[in-house]
Amino acid sequence: MEANCKPNIILVFADDLGYGDISCMSPSSRIHTGHIDRLAEQGMRLTDCHSTSALCTPSRYGLLTGRYNWRSRLKQGVLPGQSFPMLEPGRETLASLLRGQGYRTACVGKWHLGLGWKTKNGYELPATYGDPNMDQDLCFKGIDFTAPISDGPLQHGFDYFYGTPASLDQPPFVRIENDRVIAPPDHMYGVKHLSRHDASQPYDVEYGPAEPGFDPAALVPELDEKVLSLVDHYADVGEPFFLYYPTLAVHGPLLPAPEFRGKSGLNAYADFVLQVDHFMGRLADKLEEKGIADNTVLIFTSDNGCSPVANFPELISKGHNPSYVYRGWKADIWEGGHRIPFIIRWPGHIPAGAVCDNMACLSDLFATFAQISGAVYGDNAGEDSISLLPMLEGGVQPVRDTMVHHSADGSFSIRKGPWKLELTRASGGMRPPCTENSLPPCQLYRLDGDITERYNLYGSQPKVEQELLAILEQYVCTGRSTPGAPQENVPCDNWPGLGWMQR
Repeated sequence: MEANCKPNIILVFADDLGYGDISCMSPSSRIHTGHIDRLAEQGMRLTDCHSTSALCTPSRYGLLTGRYNWRSRLKQGVLPGQSFPMLEPGRETLASLLRGQGYRTACVGKWHLGLGWKTKNGYELPATYGDPNMDQDLCFKGIDFTAPISDGPLQHGFDYFYGTPASLDQPPFVRIENDRVIAPPDHMYGVKHLSRHDASQPYDVEYGPAEPGFDPAALVPELDEKVLSLVDHYADVGEPFFLYYPTLAVHGPLLPAPEFRGKSGLNAYADFVLQVDHFMGRLADKLEEKGIADNTVLIFTSDNGCSPVANFPELISKGHNPSYVYRGWKADIWEGGHRIPFIIRWPGHIPAGAVCDNMACLSDLFATFAQISGAVYGDNAGEDSISLLPMLEGGVQPVRDTMVHHSADGSFSIRKGPWKLELTRASGGMRPPCTENSLPPCQLYRLDGDITERYNLYGSQPKVEQELLAILEQYVCTGRSTPGAPQENVPCDNWPGLGWMQR
């Protein structure tokens, strides 16, 4: 494909947006997302698409690398904002893959994959939550916020970055442009001793260093404008571009802009969803204005299921379920944790108004973008990625029949066709631990007859269970789920949820 014929690619990655929050995905949605619905009318929606994890840091890793997140150093949970990098040096990403094909590449928004902060005073960057170096007063004194960041988006294929280290509730509360903090922190912000993973507690932000005048409510509108200005710039340059927008919306704290407060008639979360929908309308209009809509692949999706911060009881009492008919929410191994909305438009290539019910995974975008751009990659990249292009262009045959899911506590599940085996007694998420030892050690569901995962068949289908376990063991041991030379996973003494499997 000639350089000037290669399509632009824009990937909008919402944060904690549920499958049921988009009205074209859920007939029962009480949030009318008209702009996103129009994209679906002009393109395709995938009804069985999943993130690699039910949490945001690992799902971002899976998206950008085409590799299951549990192969990395992070075996459960998410990274703190001041963590050291999760992406391995030299690992191919969507950005580096496309840059190698002549694309200009930019990331705007929430990175949340760790950064190469320069440290001082003997401080060591924490690896995960629970690390003693998570102390935020130590962080304030121990990170040199005036120094360049040595490992971040620029070292992983992006020409330009503008955004934040993590979510709006995670310090350090600073904006970064390329490899520099724009304004080093000068005060502490947030709530000390917050138990942020306890869904029963009021939602607030963690205590930590913040830039002067830090205003979390202003960040989403600011980043929206940055994306639109980059589209202006790249369209004028006239070279193909890849723009990755992991927006801070609709992750908590819920901070819809003033013009959207109360607009949904439901609550602040639903108002925030409408703000995202409005931005998607502005983005689509910008592509038309610049004359590049027909040569742009535009994708809208989410990193995992909806978070409890949305207030499920309140929304359900008003007739809206962010998880649609699916069980669970963000962090869970159940479908509500990782089944996500996915809409893609590429005029002239993807049939308008199409619906695809075949399985897909966000890791598959790696192989898909490679096929679209003509890129070739080695066995040590995209180990769990299968190109969706045959399905996107109207093919009816599925491209994959198995998929591995991962929950907040590191529990696994594996799906083959309608069968889904979950290697945990309970949700695997942020709910209180299951203490019912009388429950079976695993869960087995046949989704074509029980999409709500209510009838546990574990113990009644030994052949199915053995087959699924054998496939999962093969995927773990070979370091990949696609054809190619075996690869190494980051070592783990005991794969969470897989302790009984011999390796």
